[in-house]
Amino acid sequence: MNITNKHLDNIDVDHFHHLGFSTKDIALENFKDVKIVCVCGSPERVKKLAGFLNDGLKLVKAEEIHNLCSTDRYVMFKLGPILLASHGIGAPSASILFHEIFKLLHYSEAKEFVFFRLGTCGGLGVKPGTIVLTKKALNGFLQPVYTQTVLGKKFDYPTIMDNTIIEELQHLVQENSNFDVISGDTFCCDDFYEAQARLDGAFCTYSKQDKEDFLTMLQSNGVKNIEMESSVVAAMCNRANIRACTMCVVLVDRLAEDQVILTNEMRKEIEKKPWYLLLEYIKRKIAPVRPDN
Repeated sequence: MNITNKHLDNIDVDHFHHLGFSTKDIALENFKDVKIVCVCGSPERVKKLAGFLNDGLKLVKAEEIHNLCSTDRYVMFKLGPILLASHGIGAPSASILFHEIFKLLHYSEAKEFVFFRLGTCGGLGVKPGTIVLTKKALNGFLQPVYTQTVLGKKFDYPTIMDNTIIEELQHLVQENSNFDVISGDTFCCDDFYEAQARLDGAFCTYSKQDKEDFLTMLQSNGVKNIEMESSVVAAMCNRANIRACTMCVVLVDRLAEDQVILTNEMRKEIEKKPWYLLLEYIKRKIAPVRPDN
């Protein structure tokens, strides 16, 4: 990991405002062993993912799984060498979490960890239940960059994901036919409605034909899915020299529908599909540390 902010050297105690603790409040050495970072949007989903992974890996005792944050902004759990956290919806919320997690792991001297975002998305000609691995995240102009404005200046950061992780996951898929996984480009938006060409928002400035033409154009350019965080994941992880992967499961084929029309049970079942793939990946990377759990 490469954190380039030299101003951090002049901070005696760093307060992670949104996590709710400081470098003085925690034992930084407890995070030095982190090898996998997993983030999801929903706090409740992260909590359930933590329990799911621990059931499969037997890393800690169940009663040791607790939220490390003291604010209601995010949640964070640690299972041995796995760190999990929620990032909210969209790039601004996610970037705040990433800044504070990156600093935490920087101070802890964690090395060679892999960063995963697990989430949901809309597909483009892709059936619900399919997991999409992002090759590169495209902005609203179909450019593979994440644009940030700093001190009145515009900075563009590349949003190409680590292909080696995609290859490793695809190899797992070849070994296990239970996984329905594809890879391709992701259209990353700042909004759930108009920016994603939906017709069901409070406002809409285009026709149904405009929407259909745009989504068809995206598909013809290799875009497999639409979501809201892949660009900031790729951009910030690239800047920090962290290997990263975004795996999102399709809830709706946007060429057919705007709204997600699933029963709660169907949605919960589909949302867990990336969890099983992640579990298989981690099993090959991390040996259980507490088999008597």
